[in-house]
Amino acid sequence: MLMTKGSIRQGMTSWMPFLLKWGGKMNVLNLSWANIKKRKGAAFSLFILILTASLLLNIGITIVSSMGRFYEKKADELHDAHAVITMSASHFKPSTEDYIKSYEGVKEQETERIILIPKAAFRYDKDTDNDFSLRIALLNADNNRNIAPLKLVESIPANDETGILAPYSLKASGGYQLGDSFSLTYQNVTYSYKITGFFESTLMGKPNLALMKFYLPDTTYRELQHKLGADAEGILQSAVFKDSSQSTSFLRDYSAEFPELNDSNDINFWSGDIGQAKSSTLTINIVAMILIVFAAIIVVVSLIVIKFRIADSIEEGIVNIGVLKALGYTSRQISSSFALQFTLTGLAGSVAGVALSYAAVQAFGGIIATLTGLRWPGGTPLGNSLLSIAILMVLVWAVAMGSTWRVRRLQPVAALRGGIVTHNFKRNHLPLHKAKGGLQFLLACKTMLANSRQNLLIGCIITAITFASVFSAVFYYNIAEDKTAFFQMTGAETPNVGIQVQQGQDSERLLKEIKGMNGVEKAVFQDYLTVTINGRQVSSDFSDDYAQMDNNTVVKGRHPKYDNEIVITSTLSRLLGKSIGDTINVDLGKVSEPFLITGLSQSLSTDASLALEGVQRLMPGQQAMSINVYLDGTTSPEFIEAVKSQYPDMLQSVTNAEKSIADSMKVYISAIFTLMVVILAITVLTVSLILYLVIQTGILKRKRELGIMRALGYTTFQLRSQIAMSFLPVVTVGVLIGACLGGLYTNSMLEMLLSSAGIAQVNFTIQAPMIIGLGIGLILFSYLISMLVSHRIKRITAYELITE
Repeated sequence: MLMTKGSIRQGMTSWMPFLLKWGGKMNVLNLSWANIKKRKGAAFSLFILILTASLLLNIGITIVSSMGRFYEKKADELHDAHAVITMSASHFKPSTEDYIKSYEGVKEQETERIILIPKAAFRYDKDTDNDFSLRIALLNADNNRNIAPLKLVESIPANDETGILAPYSLKASGGYQLGDSFSLTYQNVTYSYKITGFFESTLMGKPNLALMKFYLPDTTYRELQHKLGADAEGILQSAVFKDSSQSTSFLRDYSAEFPELNDSNDINFWSGDIGQAKSSTLTINIVAMILIVFAAIIVVVSLIVIKFRIADSIEEGIVNIGVLKALGYTSRQISSSFALQFTLTGLAGSVAGVALSYAAVQAFGGIIATLTGLRWPGGTPLGNSLLSIAILMVLVWAVAMGSTWRVRRLQPVAALRGGIVTHNFKRNHLPLHKAKGGLQFLLACKTMLANSRQNLLIGCIITAITFASVFSAVFYYNIAEDKTAFFQMTGAETPNVGIQVQQGQDSERLLKEIKGMNGVEKAVFQDYLTVTINGRQVSSDFSDDYAQMDNNTVVKGRHPKYDNEIVITSTLSRLLGKSIGDTINVDLGKVSEPFLITGLSQSLSTDASLALEGVQRLMPGQQAMSINVYLDGTTSPEFIEAVKSQYPDMLQSVTNAEKSIADSMKVYISAIFTLMVVILAITVLTVSLILYLVIQTGILKRKRELGIMRALGYTTFQLRSQIAMSFLPVVTVGVLIGACLGGLYTNSMLEMLLSSAGIAQVNFTIQAPMIIGLGIGLILFSYLISMLVSHRIKRITAYELITE
C-alpha cells in the first residue's frame, strides 16, 4: 500500500510532541525511553523473562562455584581434618604417627584415644521406626584437641551425665531437636542419652562415609569405656594438609606403607578424606547444572523475543523511522535507540533477578544442609552476580544490534512510503472463494500462514520449554516413583532386609539357613573392603553371587565369577588406562595378586567388585559378614522379628533396608520435586508471556482489519477463536517436537551432566502416557491463554476506527 501525504503527515505528527519536549535534540536515550513507554506491556513481558533467566542463572552459578570448594572452606572454618584414620588400639603402631608427621605437605597431625564401635544401631530419622546400623566413634567432649576442636552450633545446659553431642546432620536430616532422646544399641545392649548440642563435621558427620562421631561428657565417656572394655578402645588419627587435595594420595601411600592395617584385619579400621566427602554434593550439583541449562533456555527465548520485537517495531514504525532520518538522525542513532530500549529492560530484569536470587539461595541452603550435614553460609558472591548480569547484557545488546540491520539499509524516502521501494505483492494464502472448509477455520489458517516469522518464534520457544518440562518430569518420575533405573545408575542395591553377622560367627551357615526361612525369595552376601589397585586405594564390594542381586551395575561386560576376575568402574578404568581383558594388580595387606577385568560398572559408592573367592584368594579364610535378604510373601518387620528370635547370638544388627532406602531418598525426592515445580511454573509463565506479547502485538497490527470484521457482524468470541486457532497448530507442532526430543535425549543429557561423577550409562524409564499428558496440558493451556489475552478485541469498535 502506497503512503499518502496525509499518512506521512500523521507519522510526523505522532513524533512531534517528543521532538518538541526534548528541544529537537538527537538523544538516543530519550528515544529509547519513548519506545519503552509506548509498549509498556511488551517491555514488562521481556522484563519478567530476563528476571527469570537472571534468577536461575545466578542461583546455578552460585551453587556450582560455591560447592566446588565448600568442603575445603568448611574444613578451614572448623579447623577440621582433611584426612582421618581410625583403628583398634591393639593395632596401633607409633610408627604410623611418625609417618604422618613426616609426610610431605602435612601441616598438623594429631592422635587421640577414642571409643570405637564397629556397628551400632540407632534411629537416624527421628520420625521413623527404623534403626540404622553404622560404625560409631565416641569422643571425650572434655578433651583438648587442636584439630577439629569441639564447636557447637547450638546447645542446652547438661543437667546430668546422660547428655550426648550429635552431628548437625541429625538435626538437618533426621529431625532431632535439643533435648530429644537418642539411643545407641550395641551387642543387644541399648545406651540412652539426651541430645544437648549439635556440631558440624566434614568427614564424620554424615552416614555416607560409613562412620559418624559423637561426643560424651568425661564421666559418661569413662563409664561407657569401662563397660565396653578393651575391644572398644580405638585410635583416631587426623591430618591437616597445606593443600587439601593431597589427602587422597596420602591415604593411598599410608595403605602402601602399612598394608597390614586394613578393615579385613581390623574391623575398626576406617579412613576418609575430603575427596570422599564431596560425593554428597552430587545431587546439589545436578540441580544447579539443570538450573543453568534451563536458564540458558530462557535466555535464548528472551533473545528470540527481542529479535522478533525489534523486527516488528521496525515494520510497525517504519514511517516514523523515515521521519527521524529526514530530521537528521543517523542510522546508528536509531539502531542504538532500539538496542538501548531492550538493553535497559534487560538490565532492570537482570538486576531484579540477581536481587531475588539472594533470597532463593537461602532456600537451597536448607537442601544443602540436609544433604551434607553442614550449614550453608548463604549469600551470593558479588562476582557471580556481576558475571550473570554481564552475560545477559552482552547477549541482549549483541542480538538487539544485530536485529536492527534493516534500519541501516533503509532510505528515508522508502521509509516514508512504508518500506515500499517498487512494489509489494504478497501471496494470498487460501483464497476464500477456492478453499474448502468452515469460514472460521479458513480465516484462522490465513492468519497463521501470513505470519511465518511469528510462527517460527512461537514454535522454537514451545519446543524448548516442552523439552525442559519433559526432562524434569522424567527425572522426577525415576527418582520419586519407579526408582529402579536410578538405583542402577548409582550402583545401589535394594534388598528388603540387611543383616550384619556377629564377628566370629559362621556367616555361610547363617546364609544357608536364612534361605530356607518362610517368605525369603533369595539371600546373598554383599560386603565391602578397601583394596589397592595398581597403587590406588579403592573401595570394593564382594559377593558370592552377583546374579542374585536386583540391580545390575555393569554397563559393559559381566560381573566376576571366578577368583581371578574383577570389575572396575568406568572412571577407574580411565584413570588406570585399563579396560576389559586387561590385567591389574590387586593388593590387600601384604598380598598382591593379578586379576582379569571382566566388566566395567558405574557406582557412586564403590570402585570395584570382586567375587567372594577372589577376596579369599587375597586373604584365605575371609568371610562375608553382610547378607542381603529379598522377601516374597512376608513383610520386612515380620521377617526381622523372626530372624532375631531364631538367631539372637549370631546377629550384630538387622536393618529394614527397604525402609532405610525410602527414608534416605526423601531428601533427594524433595530436591528434585522442587526443581520440577520450578521448571513447570516457569514453563507456564513463559508460555503466558510469549502468547501475551505476540497476541497483543498482532491485535494492534490488525486493529483496522478486526474492527471491519466486527462491523460486518463477527462476534468477539468468533474473532478470539480465530486468533486462538491460528496459534493451535504451531503450539501443537512445537509440543510434539519438544516431547519427542525430551523422550529421545533425556538420558543422553543426563549422561553428559553426570559424566564427571563416573556415570557412563543412564536408562531412565520414559513414560509415554506422562509425556502425552504433559503435552496435551501445554496445548490446552496455550489455547486458554490465547482466548484470555485476545479478550481486548472487545474494545475495538467501528466507531473508534472512524473517529481516529
